[in-house]
Amino acid sequence: MICDCEGTLMTVDDPKVDETPVDVSLLRFLACGSVDDGKSTLIGRLLHETNSLYDDELAALAIDSQRFGTNGADLDYALLLDGLHAEREQGITIDVAYRYFATSRRKFIVADCPGHTEYTRNMASGASTSDLSIVLVDAKSGITPQTRRHTYISALLGIRNIIFAINKMDLVNFDQSRFHTVSTACLEFSQELGVKTAVAIPVSAKEGDNVTAPSGNTPWYKGKTLLEELETAETEANLACSPFRLPVQLVLRPNSAFRGFAGQIASGKIAIGDQVVVATSGVSSSVKQIINQGTSVLEAHAGSSITLVLEDEIDVSRGSLLYSPGQQAPHVADQLQAHLIWFDSDAMIPGRGYVLQTENDSVNATVTSLRYELDLETFAHEVAKSLPQNGIGVCNLSMQRPIAFDAYRENRVTGNFILIDRVTNATVGAGLIDYPLQRAFNVQWQNTSVTKAQRSDLKAQTPTVIWFTGLSGSGKSTIANALENLLHSEGKHTYLLDGDNLRHGLNRDLGFTAADRVENIRRIAETAKLMADAGLIVLVASISPFAAERRFARELMGANEFIEVFVDTPITICAERDPKGLYKKAASGELHNFTGISSPYEAPLKPEIRVDTTSREVGEIALEIRNLLTSRSSKS
Repeated sequence: MICDCEGTLMTVDDPKVDETPVDVSLLRFLACGSVDDGKSTLIGRLLHETNSLYDDELAALAIDSQRFGTNGADLDYALLLDGLHAEREQGITIDVAYRYFATSRRKFIVADCPGHTEYTRNMASGASTSDLSIVLVDAKSGITPQTRRHTYISALLGIRNIIFAINKMDLVNFDQSRFHTVSTACLEFSQELGVKTAVAIPVSAKEGDNVTAPSGNTPWYKGKTLLEELETAETEANLACSPFRLPVQLVLRPNSAFRGFAGQIASGKIAIGDQVVVATSGVSSSVKQIINQGTSVLEAHAGSSITLVLEDEIDVSRGSLLYSPGQQAPHVADQLQAHLIWFDSDAMIPGRGYVLQTENDSVNATVTSLRYELDLETFAHEVAKSLPQNGIGVCNLSMQRPIAFDAYRENRVTGNFILIDRVTNATVGAGLIDYPLQRAFNVQWQNTSVTKAQRSDLKAQTPTVIWFTGLSGSGKSTIANALENLLHSEGKHTYLLDGDNLRHGLNRDLGFTAADRVENIRRIAETAKLMADAGLIVLVASISPFAAERRFARELMGANEFIEVFVDTPITICAERDPKGLYKKAASGELHNFTGISSPYEAPLKPEIRVDTTSREVGEIALEIRNLLTSRSSKS
């Protein structure tokens, strides 16, 4: 018996009677490939021809086929999967659709994944839990960039069994030579990816050729049908044989007498009396009780959602990873290398911060470097400064604190993560961990005897970073210089970091692309932090066009040690001033990536001070900033 998310029972011979043997295996697979290659139609036909549909579903399909279908009077099987209104209107798959069916030989969970490039994140989500991938390939079009992308992502996500369904053979008159050309290209491509098993099958999802029964239109094909391949495909090794991993999702403490740690076992097995270790701390205890679905059990295996009660009161919290001593231990590090699949329309630029979320833990993280971007046509490692939407690259990441994880190739559950934008909360990328970076163990923070507080006390001032941002020509440097003169006259210890001056030395190797601008601000912010640690009042005058980098600079500092000053001068006034002649060059096309003209400026939403130099004197503005600084210092 198989139960879908709405409790619908589906069987093969009779929708009302479950005759599936209880010991048949389960295969999770996905259908992917380029848009309009027939994924939904193929899965819909599989469901129909394995008698996995109710009469009312067939009746609804007939009605929908007349309203939204593309097959004339025939049933449009794609509509079984394309449930969203937008999908039916456009005839495309947007979200991942999961369906359940069974034959006498095996149970199946199938994910129908979207083909459009903008929905690559959905495809990656479907592939992350699959054992096998059906890659649809249009017999007329052959391999497309999206075919390559989906095949590569399948292999990258640990899928080692791939079926290339060479679809729409009816449109090429079931030509054997065309099938041979396309299938050869597919199999050679998969071999380069290290796929364990790859086969190609000539099919027509629309007409049903070689889907569940051999086709008379392809007498030259002697292989298995698609369904036969699914029924006999090898699945991954039993996770119960892998090292024990329990990502703790929740700490249960309904009363003072009970403290349990809940989560789903990612791999391995656990029994009462077994020892477990908290990965990040190394503290161990033994299992006192295992609760599974409200019942105490003697042992539990991978996939079981359990609550563990330990013999000792040790520090375990949400985000902890428990493992068994004597088995391979997970890695614990604050830096790692990973393959990254980028989803967001804004390119991934090293230096920016995100929230890195694993199966059970989340931590602030920064992509410190992009080692290379992968060319899906040639598999070449291309040097790149940013990763575009749907790009795949290898990156180094640094976390705010150490986390516990495995390499993805060893554990798909504890070896993956997603990156979340800290402002929009949108998922912008998915990562597959390769290994921890060795320097995470070799380089440790060296504590010094003289503290920041002692340095600032010696100067009788509160260290602060005053960050001036605005367009070129807005007056940032002028105001910052006036403020430094004012503070110096009052005996304050200051230093002015001017963006242009720093490009003559510290940042002379950087250009003005988005990636270079991010790195430019990262270096300035880190320098300002060191100077503030020395007890100085640091004034930074830099366009700093991106909100994310200004936020990064703010978060480097302590509470109430950062003041953002938005010099809000209209671009027309800045262009009139044009002290360096830059606006004229940008307008004529001589100067590229110029902020406000050919490169964006993200204005601050909540700066501490907003000033308009068109209506106020520089000295007046400098005095306002000094007064805020004095007010803060008196409260600290």
